[in-house]
Amino acid sequence: MPSPTGHAARLVLAVLLFALAMTPVAGAAARRPTPASAASWTAQPAVSGSGTDGGRPYFYLEGPPGTVLQDRLSVTNSGSAPVTVRLRGADAYNAEDGDFAVRGGKGSTGTGAWLRTAAAEVTVPARTRADVPFSVTVPMGATPGDHPGVIVVRSGDRSVGVRVQLRVGGPTLAALTVEDVTVSGQAIHYTLVNRGNTVLAPRIAVGADGVFGTLLRREARTLPVELLPGQRVRLGEPWRDAPALDSVTVRLRVTAAGGAHSEATARAAFVPWGPLTGGALLLLAAVAAGAYRLRRSHRRPPDDDRPGQSSGDQQHSDRRHLVKAGAES
Repeated sequence: MPSPTGHAARLVLAVLLFALAMTPVAGAAARRPTPASAASWTAQPAVSGSGTDGGRPYFYLEGPPGTVLQDRLSVTNSGSAPVTVRLRGADAYNAEDGDFAVRGGKGSTGTGAWLRTAAAEVTVPARTRADVPFSVTVPMGATPGDHPGVIVVRSGDRSVGVRVQLRVGGPTLAALTVEDVTVSGQAIHYTLVNRGNTVLAPRIAVGADGVFGTLLRREARTLPVELLPGQRVRLGEPWRDAPALDSVTVRLRVTAAGGAHSEATARAAFVPWGPLTGGALLLLAAVAAGAYRLRRSHRRPPDDDRPGQSSGDQQHSDRRHLVKAGAES
């Protein structure tokens, strides 16, 4: 006959197994597949009647101040249920790390504020494409050059941005500077600033020279950054084989199409502070020990010193005894 202890153990085990079976796995909701309807629509520049501009990656519009420019956005629903999307214009800018970012609903003052879609909300039936006209009215006082913008298309939690590259007619200037060069650990940090009115694809060349010669030479290469007018980004250049002990001059040269170029330098001292600090502490300890021993040796009385009569008094007494002995003789 099974013991009461065995029955109790089996009962506890059964309760634990039941609890584990009923407990949801952590993160299961996050890994749940997205419903097909949530990703069944796309937004992109519309194809013209001739079909010659199919596959445009973005809109390109150009005109002088006072012009009204027009185009069409295609929203395609390949799902089995209708999709409702909301549309708005927005300015584009560079995030601090150089990524392409979009202004909020009320933060636009350029293309995003000048852009109007035919409808702010569009419902696209299943397996249907809807072409939505839009216009960009360039103000009379608009500055010449590039004004990047975006048409933001949103449905539910999903948002898609279709880029609008607007160029306002007039003189253009490509100007670029590299600033705030610093060396930290195994990286070189710097800031790029677009001081012109055109979008730039910067190229950078890096060099570093130490006390005993060249330490780093990297030929010019295009950075994975599209620098928009008036924007600044903070970037880094890895330097994994930086010296352990040296005085270094780092040189950066950046260029871009249209004649933009800039150079900057920075000095850095590579010092192995750990070993040097340990050595300095040992040296200080040795100096302190030597000073302590020297001080103790000065305090100790010499062996020929005796209490009582001094050596001068002893010599005077000896001379007095000699005079007395001579007189008696």
